Amino acid sequence: MPRIASAKKNMRKAKAATARNRAQRSALRTALKTAKAAASSADEKLKATQLLDRAARKGLIHKNAAARQKSSLAKAK
Repeated sequence: MPRIASAKKNMRKAKAATARNRAQRSALRTALKTAKAAASSADEKLKATQLLDRAARKGLIHKNAAARQKSSLAKAK
């Protein structure tokens, strides 16, 4: 355990960020799975696209990974 106050604060910040990132990544994966399902609507694809854009902008996933997944969504029927 850290003894220095700034190191303790950094641990708290990292813990919060990890929890936030895990929740956002889970929501993104769920939206992608729903959008790629056989009976998905245009709204679900739009929501997944928006989540991909937001995740790339925030640095949750790489921008090229987001572009690749958006392309895959667009090609899906």
